[in-house]
Amino acid sequence: MKTKRPWIIAVSVLLANGVHGQFVYDQQSSDESNLGGGASDIQSGQPMGQSFIPALSSVGFVRLYLSDSALNSMSVTFRLDLRSDSITGPIIGSSDLVTLSDGFIGAVNFFFSTPPSVTPGTSYYFRPEVISGGPFSVYAYNSFGYSRGAAYYNGVAVPGYDLWFREGVVVPEPSSGAILLLGLCAFAARKRWSS
Repeated sequence: MKTKRPWIIAVSVLLANGVHGQFVYDQQSSDESNLGGGASDIQSGQPMGQSFIPALSSVGFVRLYLSDSALNSMSVTFRLDLRSDSITGPIIGSSDLVTLSDGFIGAVNFFFSTPPSVTPGTSYYFRPEVISGGPFSVYAYNSFGYSRGAAYYNGVAVPGYDLWFREGVVVPEPSSGAILLLGLCAFAARKRWSS
């Protein structure tokens, strides 16, 4: 049966593709106004990462500040694992892969396609992992003052040090263009039905 309202399908597709998100930060050691004072090599420090205690019930992303340590004309591919119990504990979620070009320095979001559920008030651990290429460094500092966790280097907590990180969820929201399109379609449909 042929549909008489093809605009419904068009609006659905545009709304689905026009959804953006708002970042809601749960835990962070710092923000972009304070990057700290140093960087730690990811590969040579394994297992390395950060412990944190979330207040929300899921983790949608972890944002780290990374820099190329070698400038060797190689791109680097990363994954970030979220773990329970310890820095080497069971993996409860892995981010989508992220590939960075040679010479990159900046903040990088590691998104979880399916945000892992966590228990608020419980310690969790994230570990950046270099899948290919390298070496690369993550920013860390001893004056961030994050009191709900610590940096880990070679599997050992380093009290007073934290990786530069921001962790939270992405709350979907439609783009202004998608809202405008929906309003125009509703107006056109109302006008057509009232005729």
